[in-house]
Amino acid sequence: MSGARGANHQPQTEPTTPVPARWTALLSLASLGLFTAFYGPIQVLLGLQAQDLAPDDKELALGVVVGLGAAFSVVANPLFGAISDRTTWRAGRRLPWTALGALGGAASLGLLAVAPNVAVMAIGWCAAQFSLNAMQAALFAAVPDQVPHRQRGMVGGWLGVGQTLGIVVGSGLAAAVGGLAAGYLVCAAFLVVATVPYLLLRKDTVLDPVARPRLSLKSFWISPRRFPDFGWAWLTRFLLNLGNAIAIVYLLYFLQDEVGHDDPDSGVFLLTAIYAVTLLSTVVAGGVWSDRTGRRRVFVCWAGVVMAVAALILAFWPTWPGSLLAAGVLGIGFGVYLSVDFALMTEVLPAAGDRGKDLGVINIANSLPQVLAPVVAAPIVTHLGGYPVLYLLSALVGVAGSVLVYRIRSVT
Repeated sequence: MSGARGANHQPQTEPTTPVPARWTALLSLASLGLFTAFYGPIQVLLGLQAQDLAPDDKELALGVVVGLGAAFSVVANPLFGAISDRTTWRAGRRLPWTALGALGGAASLGLLAVAPNVAVMAIGWCAAQFSLNAMQAALFAAVPDQVPHRQRGMVGGWLGVGQTLGIVVGSGLAAAVGGLAAGYLVCAAFLVVATVPYLLLRKDTVLDPVARPRLSLKSFWISPRRFPDFGWAWLTRFLLNLGNAIAIVYLLYFLQDEVGHDDPDSGVFLLTAIYAVTLLSTVVAGGVWSDRTGRRRVFVCWAGVVMAVAALILAFWPTWPGSLLAAGVLGIGFGVYLSVDFALMTEVLPAAGDRGKDLGVINIANSLPQVLAPVVAAPIVTHLGGYPVLYLLSALVGVAGSVLVYRIRSVT
């Protein structure tokens, strides 16, 4: 057979053969590397670097860097999803972009490690977001390419495991190795090492050049009037992620300035660890339960409500014990949400031939909140009521997203 080992030469059909446990495990490992590279900087390193480079304007500097990076991710995810949809290389259409994204992400983290000022820091993070979102677009599009519907909740759960452990590993590496440069370089090395085993499986779809669809700017617009379920799915994901982004964008400063924690860096790591433990208790189980019942919406709705409760705890009990409780509650809700919402999204994609692009458009609902969250959060924290108002808004936005999931009609 020419091309990738285990290749499927009918990428526009729905898969029916169950994926083996080994493929799922290595996909999850690659996801772990990806999200370690994302969250080590987001949770700890960028905040510390902004504090070092702009101590008098740390909130503004962090907000600008995170917002610009997220803007690049908004473009990169659907762009590389669409490019991978149309890639006709013998190595496959997803794996090459997974590899190139990982290498580009590692190089960008290396640039961040030596950034002498906020401008270079912003360039490095924008490059990292661009590269890592290229990897994410290709990695996640492999699921609807390879996984039948009845397994997608379970596979989504294992992707959630990789994402969650990535938050813990990223935060842990950033806090443990000592020094900003070492933190970035260790996250970069871990990204590459975790991705290689998945690439070596060489399991990918190969597109016949004559079947390659045209790419145009118009193709990125998916009409909510023509595809209403896709539109509602996008909106619900946007609102739930906006609520979550508002809650975490200034977590380090919340512990430092509102809670008065003596060691906010370690505090972020402990909260992340508690969140991860409770999340891992529900992420795979929630996906499997959803697969068995054939229902998605009720799981997403109640997961969003539980996440809103966590934000309310922070709004009305801004203490260290309250933070510990909120972290555990958030993990329970977000675990179910991660696995089941991902499965739901793969079931409202308009066209099999555009899975990568359409998932990329869906993922804008993950990235755009990162752009908006600092814009929303900064004036609230500094002028409009502080952290209690911020977390109350987070809860309200999350509940709105939870309720609107029932506007999706084609998924039960």
